[in-house]
Amino acid sequence: MTPFEALYGRKCRSPIVWFEAGEVYLLGVDLVRDTHDMVKSIQTMLLVAQNHQNEYVDRNVRDMTFEVGEKVLLKVSPTKGVMVFGKIGKLSPRYISPFEILNYVGMMAYRLALPPSLSRVHPIFYVSMLKKYHGAGDFIIKWDSVLLDKDLWYEEEPVSIFDRDVRKLRTKEFNMVKVQWKHHSVEEATWETEKDMRDKYPQLIIEIGTTLSLL
Repeated sequence: MTPFEALYGRKCRSPIVWFEAGEVYLLGVDLVRDTHDMVKSIQTMLLVAQNHQNEYVDRNVRDMTFEVGEKVLLKVSPTKGVMVFGKIGKLSPRYISPFEILNYVGMMAYRLALPPSLSRVHPIFYVSMLKKYHGAGDFIIKWDSVLLDKDLWYEEEPVSIFDRDVRKLRTKEFNMVKVQWKHHSVEEATWETEKDMRDKYPQLIIEIGTTLSLL
């Protein structure tokens, strides 16, 4: 007997030809009709599941609109450029501002008045890249204080190292340092390997006993 029959005590049945030994085979029109009905049933169930997921997502989504001439924040994404266990780390997004909305582009995009220093950046942005401008905030940085690429990414720089630890990974040990990054608060400090920090910023780190500090 087959492994399936030995395990479950019956022969394996095909979803298309569902029969026991001795039963009449589904042939011709009957086979096509039953297969078509099964496909339609699967499509209906997939559509129900998709609608359920859409309803769940829509509960947490707010429609955001802006007016022409309004000042908005533009989201930028910082990256540290330091490898953490083989992966490039990324800090939380920040915003640069303020920029004036020139006009609508379609239903969900806007054209912004960007300064000449951001000429490499395409001036049309989807609504998810924008945020209402309400004045000062610790998440807002000056657009001329960072070097942005055309995808609105910029490399972060370390400001201080104020803690260290040894992390164990199976049979290996890693010397780790806690780094505070420029434009980010102490609460957003990240743990990085000491070796990667030395390789990436060799001119910055000085070891004094068991502590590390920046020049």
